[in-house]
Amino acid sequence: MLIEAAGSTDDLAALVARRVAGEPLEHVIGWAEFCGLRVGVDPGVFVPRRRTAFLARQAAAFLAGRSAPPGRPGAVVVDLCCGSGAVAAAIAHLAPGVELHAADIDPAAVRCARRNLPTGRVYEGDLFRPLPTGLRARVDVLVANAPYVPSGAIGLMPPEARLHEPIVALDGGADGLDVLRRVIAAAPAWLAPGGCVLVETGERQAPALVADATAAGLYPAVVTGAEADATVVAATVTAPAPPA
Repeated sequence: MLIEAAGSTDDLAALVARRVAGEPLEHVIGWAEFCGLRVGVDPGVFVPRRRTAFLARQAAAFLAGRSAPPGRPGAVVVDLCCGSGAVAAAIAHLAPGVELHAADIDPAAVRCARRNLPTGRVYEGDLFRPLPTGLRARVDVLVANAPYVPSGAIGLMPPEARLHEPIVALDGGADGLDVLRRVIAAAPAWLAPGGCVLVETGERQAPALVADATAAGLYPAVVTGAEADATVVAATVTAPAPPA
């Protein structure tokens, strides 16, 4: 991959030196593979994890089972803490025709996401704050790969992450759930009837988020992907239909 990215022998030597120094491969070559897509990743921007593809696929599966209301060109998807825009790009690839919006507090991530989401709108700001008010009560799927590493565990992360990715994309507070709690609490005001908020979290953190979603008036479920070691809490505005 380094050889492919290098334009000359000197370029290759420089790329190898950056990788040997501990810079993430994705930052060195400028892209990451995600859900079969090549997503651009700039230095200093959070690198999309393989397990997060499970979040994107769960969101796309929800959309596949949900018909857009009459008169609407497509389902409305919002990706918060979007980073490079990888999750939003994957959803748009898996569910063509969606109306795509994304937001991140990090200016470098916003610049990167705007290149990766040419058909979407990317906003800079804290969670829901920069979103147009016209999206309230219109969002069919809200996804968030927000930071969920407890503050005390940041020092235990691989150096590729803790030294080269923004701390705002990693640190989720004392128990790792500070940002995700805010997403869950505010989600009902933005979700359309029957809409769903899906967030990635740790397996041991999921019960706390389920309780938060229930308190917010949502109907949560925990979905796990064994192969990817992924955990997603999906919470809908209305109770799921009983089995036929």
